[in-house]
Amino acid sequence: MLQWLLGLLCLGLAGGSWASGPVELLRDAEGLRLSARLVPELPPDLESVLLRGVPVHFVWLAEVRRPRWYWTAEYLVSVQRVVRVAYQPLTRRWRVSVTTGPVNEAALGTALHQNLDSFADAMAAATSVSRWRLLAADELPHGSALRVEFEFRLDDRLLPRPFQLVAPQNDGWSVWYRQTLRVPAGSD
Repeated sequence: MLQWLLGLLCLGLAGGSWASGPVELLRDAEGLRLSARLVPELPPDLESVLLRGVPVHFVWLAEVRRPRWYWTAEYLVSVQRVVRVAYQPLTRRWRVSVTTGPVNEAALGTALHQNLDSFADAMAAATSVSRWRLLAADELPHGSALRVEFEFRLDDRLLPRPFQLVAPQNDGWSVWYRQTLRVPAGSD
């Protein structure tokens, strides 16, 4: 029984094959910021799907919580950013678009776009975040122990309809990473 529970715990913690780079939280005068560089094991046919003109969306989601002894944790904020990776066949370049909040056609008009030369560069841009603001300084509670739960995943709901039917059944298309971090004590 104990071996079964240990095996189940290891499977739950693994969540896929990952080589995670440094993940850090910075608490300073500007607020609370997250920086991460993830190296996921991507689906083997992801590049060929992108080369056929199908855009792929990755979602970064972070929730800041304050643990309480008398009740469940208090949610302070939940922030999201969506990274869209697409191949532009006419220019033979990769386009990475970053937007906050849910994705729709209007959001892509206000997104931050970056054109890159290779698939590796596009994936490196999609799987890293630098100084992503989670909370402003005036929203950050003083002297409280805070936790940040963040996740990175491939959003199969934003794939075209035929891929939405196939992707959930194909284990190779599950890209998902989740981690809980403690917020460092403030110097204020």
